[in-house]
Amino acid sequence: MANQEENAQSLARTVLYQLGVELKARFTSFGGWEMPVQFSGITREHEAVRNTAGMFDISHMGKFTFQGKNLISQLQSLVPSDLSRLQPTQAQYTVLLNPQGGIIDDIIVYYQGEDTTGTQRAFIIVNAATTDKDKAWLLANLDQNEVQFQDLSPEKALIAVQGPKAIKYLQPLVEQDLQPIKAFGHLQATVLGKPAFIARTGYTGEDGFEVMLDPDVAVELWQSLYDAGVIPCGLGARDTLRLEAAMALYGQDIDDTTTPLEAGLNWLVHLDTKDDFIGRSVLEQQKTGGVQRRLVGLQTQGRNIARHGYQILSAGKVVGEVTSGTLSPTLGYPIALAYVPTKLATVGQQLEVEIRGKAYPAVVVKRPFYRSKNRVTN
Repeated sequence: MANQEENAQSLARTVLYQLGVELKARFTSFGGWEMPVQFSGITREHEAVRNTAGMFDISHMGKFTFQGKNLISQLQSLVPSDLSRLQPTQAQYTVLLNPQGGIIDDIIVYYQGEDTTGTQRAFIIVNAATTDKDKAWLLANLDQNEVQFQDLSPEKALIAVQGPKAIKYLQPLVEQDLQPIKAFGHLQATVLGKPAFIARTGYTGEDGFEVMLDPDVAVELWQSLYDAGVIPCGLGARDTLRLEAAMALYGQDIDDTTTPLEAGLNWLVHLDTKDDFIGRSVLEQQKTGGVQRRLVGLQTQGRNIARHGYQILSAGKVVGEVTSGTLSPTLGYPIALAYVPTKLATVGQQLEVEIRGKAYPAVVVKRPFYRSKNRVTN
């Protein structure tokens, strides 16, 4: 018990932690933070986001800002995506790569444009558990004589408001009109009379917004949304929602040993329109010769849930491993992501998953498992 208390005390807490305590949230350790895993129940929170609106404290995520006259060209060498196509107020989901083509982290680059002096500005949001690693990598690979970097992680809070009615609940608290913002669009805004940054992004497969603002305003925003009827949601629902949408979780579905082509993130790799970038040679080889394994979607029968780390079998032999799995609240059956040999990655392929020592049938299915009709487009 003493060790548990000591471990809890060593975890970081967001500015919204106390509000979670007051709402009797259940907490868990995640990426060095003590975060709410659920408030009123994972299924209720999941359904709120699918049908109305839910809100998440994502203040634990890393928040970096960059500026420089050659910022975009500098960032181009670190990612496989062509950032030169970004217009001001647009964003790009992409990945930082190591020389082996492995994924250091998946990130979002929010391009803010160029001022009259030629200085370009951008935000980058990174995963909580990789914030220090990403910061070190970026600083080591950017020319700090040309690019100014600032880590806003400790001084800014982040709240995600997700669901088909997210705009209904958020708009009354925002001075600017949110309706014209397209998917992955963003703007500097005024929330509750204070400066904020709002993006039409999220990790749930639904329409919604992520709001970055000062801690005191974040507390006020959370309380205002709660009073208006928005359901507080924890990491449990965030996980089931993102898995239904087949969005990768860093550290499970993707990591520094997996390439974006193996992970089915081909749409992030723009070899034809980009010059050299870290890991390019590996991706060129994989593009030409093909990958040996691929991340696939699986559906298992009945209520047999394929969890992270479970083995995938074909003809009685181990051929792969589950990276993420759950019972889908929306679909009503178990779904999973897993790496399998490319020759077994075809939709309709029959496989088995070993659950508690017994093999159960599984079939490769299309991703995403669930596609919302409410999402806006770019």
